[in-house]
Amino acid sequence: MEPEQFSRIVWACRRGMLELDVLLGNFLKEVFVSLPINEKNIFIQILNENDQDLFNWLMKKEEPTNPHFLLIIKKIRHHADYRHSA
Repeated sequence: MEPEQFSRIVWACRRGMLELDVLLGNFLKEVFVSLPINEKNIFIQILNENDQDLFNWLMKKEEPTNPHFLLIIKKIRHHADYRHSA
C-alpha cells in the first residue's frame, strides 16, 4: 500500500466521536496491516459510513445489515476487547 493511500485511511479514521477515533485508530495501527486485502478493502468501505451507524455497530447496539461489514466490525470489537483485557 502506498504511503499516501495509508495516510488517507489514517485521516478517515479520525471521526467526530472520540470513541470512534480510538477504536478505529488502534485497529488501524495494530491490526490493519495483517488483514487480507479483501478485509482491508471492507475496512476502507466501512470508513465511508456515518459516525452514528459506526458507533452503534461498534458498541453492539445494532448490527450492520451488510454481512461483510459485520465481519470487520466483529474484528474491531474483538481487538478492542482484547486491548482492555490485556
